[in-house]
Amino acid sequence: MSATLPPASVRPAAAASDPIEFKRVKAIFVGSIGNLVEWYDFYCYAAFSLYFASSFFPSSDPVAQSLSTAAIFALGFFIRPIGGLLFGYIGDRHGRRRALMLSVLLMCGGSLMIACAPTYAAVGVWAPILLLVARLLQGLSLGGEYGSSATYLSEMATSRHRGFYSSFQYVTLIGGQLTALVVLLVLQNFVLDAAELKAWGWRIPFFIGAALAVVALIMRSDLPETQAFEKQRSQGKDRMGGFKLLLQHPRECLIVIGLTMGGTLAFYVYTTYMQKFLKLSVGLTDAQTTAVSAASLVFAALLQPVYGALSDRIGRKPLLLGFAILGTLFTVPLLTAIRHAQGPWEAFGLIACAWLIVSGYTSINAVVKAELFPASIRATGVGVPYAIAVSVFGGSAEYVALWFKQAGMESGFYWYATAVIACSLLVYLLMRDTRKHSRIDAES
Repeated sequence: MSATLPPASVRPAAAASDPIEFKRVKAIFVGSIGNLVEWYDFYCYAAFSLYFASSFFPSSDPVAQSLSTAAIFALGFFIRPIGGLLFGYIGDRHGRRRALMLSVLLMCGGSLMIACAPTYAAVGVWAPILLLVARLLQGLSLGGEYGSSATYLSEMATSRHRGFYSSFQYVTLIGGQLTALVVLLVLQNFVLDAAELKAWGWRIPFFIGAALAVVALIMRSDLPETQAFEKQRSQGKDRMGGFKLLLQHPRECLIVIGLTMGGTLAFYVYTTYMQKFLKLSVGLTDAQTTAVSAASLVFAALLQPVYGALSDRIGRKPLLLGFAILGTLFTVPLLTAIRHAQGPWEAFGLIACAWLIVSGYTSINAVVKAELFPASIRATGVGVPYAIAVSVFGGSAEYVALWFKQAGMESGFYWYATAVIACSLLVYLLMRDTRKHSRIDAES
């Protein structure tokens, strides 16, 4: 097994050498890059669904096709709690590194399956069934990836910079979406025309994703294990991981669900759903929709480490409160303004304003959850309740929004999002600041 890197808080000053810190940063970088690949694979589905929807769901109504692909997108989320439990158990019982390797391997299989999937014209109803199976495999993988990577990055980081380093989980998560959009932009503008993309070109990004997953697997095979895991394992491996142990932390699990619901819904509103919102509601062209989505994701990625570093100075709770208060007040006005935007530049400016609010959650949510649980159940504790909240509120966001639109009540979705964010606000008001009461620091 690879060597572990002790946290700065327990190392003697003489040992705090540059090579040790270089290995720490390298491990965080490799862990983050693997996360990027996983999210690229997962979000290729959302980025290219406008092109492959007709291949699996023949219909003359583009909104109906979008609803069908959005339904499968949502179902891919509903299996994530199982992935969180399975890979959380592996991560808590057998090591964070092993869980990270297995999750990216499973993602590779799901992407390859979509890339090779036959169309409805070729095999009939089996086409959407195979697409669903592939998405369930990807959902299972991603359910394990979040808890494992959040735990790994939080445990590898030093106490003083834990918010900053762990924020790179969402930098790479957003980076995965951005990479999918860049691939789409390149294919749209330099490689294929719209007809070719719709006929067969949508398969290319999934082949790319499967290849990148193999590269990520190789990179992760050399990751060092965290000191927190090794310390806990040396104290008794039989007391680590599992659903039974998770049930001994009901308060922490409920906090994770409550703090996640509003943030994850807001995140998916301004990422996966926003692409269809710009196309179907605002009326931008395909190229404009992709460009605005990509530019807003770049802006969002740049905000994450800034907010993460700020949380290391002022605490996690002020940022969460800022997100929830501003999100409750401005979600309806912002989405209404985007709906009536007069072109791509105005749409981008409004989405950028939304990201100034949402980043208060996205930048630090991973470290907040990791700081709630002891090492013996940390990967499971972070992954399972988070996956439950994401399945209910995040994965369904696009489908619920399209349902409101099809019913002629599009603005109803804006109020729904506001209400969910307001519920998270209550949780933020009642919870303690995890920077000041970190279980990771307490165990060091």
